[in-house]
Amino acid sequence: MMYSRYVIDVLPLAALALAACTRDSLKNVTDQYLAAQTKGSSGDLASRTAPNLTYTENEVKMALDRSVLTEPIIIDHNRSIFDTVQCATFTEIIAATNIHQYVIGTRMEINANSKISKIESIVTDRGDWAFNATGYRYWDSLESWDPIPAEKQDSREVIQAAGDAYFDRFKNESVVVPFGVPCSRLEGGASTAPLNLTGDSCTAAGLPSTLVVTNRRYVVDQEMGTVDIFLGFPGLDRSQGMNTMPDSHVFRVESGQIRYIHTVSSCVEAGCGMNGVGPPQKIRSSPASWGPRVPLRFDMTAKRGGGRY
Repeated sequence: MMYSRYVIDVLPLAALALAACTRDSLKNVTDQYLAAQTKGSSGDLASRTAPNLTYTENEVKMALDRSVLTEPIIIDHNRSIFDTVQCATFTEIIAATNIHQYVIGTRMEINANSKISKIESIVTDRGDWAFNATGYRYWDSLESWDPIPAEKQDSREVIQAAGDAYFDRFKNESVVVPFGVPCSRLEGGASTAPLNLTGDSCTAAGLPSTLVVTNRRYVVDQEMGTVDIFLGFPGLDRSQGMNTMPDSHVFRVESGQIRYIHTVSSCVEAGCGMNGVGPPQKIRSSPASWGPRVPLRFDMTAKRGGGRY
């Protein structure tokens, strides 16, 4: 009897959550997010958020009205993926013609009441890892991210496993990463494609072999053959030792093999402590009207103290 009562009580909640997580409902959420960002009106999104919303920007907690959502941004490109199993979304934004250039990756979780319960944004600009919004826009325009026909779609498990294999390889060189041919990585705006335009430039660009990547958070979209993984990337900013930096990797997986990888990664020090020897960055001249937003980039002190802006 107790089991029957449990089933009766829980099933309506499960059904409600399932009903709330259709592709259309999740797309409506990302459409509202993009509209709010374009307008620079965080209040337009606040009406869709849960009372206990958690918002982080480069892993620092802050209020929506102190976030990048208060800044009107010209969005040149956006792409969203929808996880109807976890009720989560991921959106990529490229703002190359905006006065203040950005590449932004945002992960959102939706609760059973169709409210946004968590927003995690990685907001990158000048000085972050390989930042080049113009390059990001260019290389993305050459790629094909069309929906995958139902009969050719991989399972959620296969798609996620491809992304996990990539990061597992960071610690164990014996891990086989299912790179396709061709395969290319787009990091901050710098592409590996010129290393091998028709082959596997993902392998040619090399991978770490001594790093343990934890705290992975996933958004998986079978229709798009895509998994986004939010994580802390150890040692990315050389000025911070092995402290983890806010990072997002998006993997496009076709027939079990990785076709494209897109990354956005925030650093503490401009240039990520590489002293000019890291991936090339394109830093255009700043017009008089340009001004840095506060916080401009990831703040280690705020993260360590659990601080809030």
